[in-house]
Amino acid sequence: MRQVFESFAGFDDFLAYLAVALVLLGLFVAIYIRVTPYRELALIREGNMAASFSLSGALLGFIVPLAAAVQQSVNLVDMAIWGLIAMLVQIAAFVAVKLLIPSITQDIPAGKGAQGFFLGSLSLGVGLLSAACMTF
Repeated sequence: MRQVFESFAGFDDFLAYLAVALVLLGLFVAIYIRVTPYRELALIREGNMAASFSLSGALLGFIVPLAAAVQQSVNLVDMAIWGLIAMLVQIAAFVAVKLLIPSITQDIPAGKGAQGFFLGSLSLGVGLLSAACMTF
C-alpha cells in the first residue's frame, strides 16, 4: 500500500505545472486571437479551413515549446517565464508572416487554404525551433 502512495509523490507538482501551463495556453489563445484582425473561432465554426490551419499551427507552435519549458525548467516560475517567451515568439511569427504576405489578413477570412496552411506550418516550425533552443 505504501508503494501506491509513493507513486503519487509528485502529483501536487504535476497539478501545479499543468494548471500554469493551461493558464498560459488560455492566455496565448486570448492574446493571439486579438492580435490577428480576423475572428478565427467564428471562421472555424463556419468551416473555414484556412483559419483552422492557421490557428491549429499557432496552438501547436506554442504548445511544443511550452512542453519543452515544462520539461527543462528548474521550477514553476522558470517554466512560466519560458512559456511567456514562447508566446512572444509565436506572436512575432504571425507578424513576420504578415510582413511577408501582407494580404494574409484578408486571405484567411476568404478561406484561402494555402495561406492558412503556410501560416500554421510556419508557426509550428518556429515552435519546434523555439523548443529546441530551450534544451540548453
